[in-house]
Amino acid sequence: MTELGTPVPYLAHSGQVTFRLTVHSDNRPTVRSNEAWVTALSPPHDPGALDDLRSELVRGLRIMLASRVPRQAGSLAEDFAQDAMMQILASIGSFRGESRFTTWAHKIAVRIAITELRRKRWKDFSLESLSAPDSHAPRPISEESGLPSPETQAVQANTAEIVQQLIVETLTEQQRLALQAVMFQGVPLEEVARRMDTSRNTLYKLLHDARLRLKHALEARNLRPEDLLSDVE
Repeated sequence: MTELGTPVPYLAHSGQVTFRLTVHSDNRPTVRSNEAWVTALSPPHDPGALDDLRSELVRGLRIMLASRVPRQAGSLAEDFAQDAMMQILASIGSFRGESRFTTWAHKIAVRIAITELRRKRWKDFSLESLSAPDSHAPRPISEESGLPSPETQAVQANTAEIVQQLIVETLTEQQRLALQAVMFQGVPLEEVARRMDTSRNTLYKLLHDARLRLKHALEARNLRPEDLLSDVE
């Protein structure tokens, strides 16, 4: 049993770095100014500050992950927080003080978490599986609340069928695969670029050309391309 507020040291390992962290038994957060955070987390790193920041990140990540992966929120929060700690310590010199330090740190942690969750989600998908004409219909024209009327649903279904047909008929195989993945399935650009063994900029140009070609084909049929293609700018 430790006295209330007494710090308890322990070791935590991450890659090539070993942190000696400190846990306060009463879980009281330590209030620090931006300058105090930067000073404490600069070499040689204050153990208490390391522990406080890690606890802060884990707490925020658990809340964020609870609605996405509730069963894994605890373990993933610990993993992502540790990854974020490494990145924060490596880029501590880039903090400009334009916001609270903890806000800046949380943004880094959330970005890492979202990137990893997306990577896990699309780890085993196949671009080729998205190319079947009837596999994935385009998103509805309107995302307004409430169900559309039967007439509107009929128009949307007909338009979606036409768009799918034009994708198959007017786009190259590479354009079709990229557009299906990014526009209709929401696969991150970085993941599609990796699967296609190309750069993000090259993929962006490929999507731009595909969107332009599809836009012209839609206009030729008197359809409104801006309602259908707004997802890929």
